[in-house]
Amino acid sequence: MRQPMRQPTRDDVDALVGPATPHFAYQLRARVQELVQELPEDHEVRRYAEEQMKLLDRLGHASSKAEEGPHVERDQPGWREIPSSAPASEPLPRR
Repeated sequence: MRQPMRQPTRDDVDALVGPATPHFAYQLRARVQELVQELPEDHEVRRYAEEQMKLLDRLGHASSKAEEGPHVERDQPGWREIPSSAPASEPLPRR
């Protein structure tokens, strides 16, 4: 008999999202979604997870989650062809 899973916490969501990279953003987003899918829509942890899933969605179109350090200016030659520093806060435009 399968034991019921304990109720997920913000720490559980952070454990999945924390080490996220663009390459794995959508796989992690799916895991976060699965983690909280049984929670009521107005549950605080579910609302937090939904915000983190939005971050992961943006990260999937970015090259970094980092908000610190210098970013390459978008008017630099080659930016449109090979963007080198698109943070999750300003991901690449969807094509």
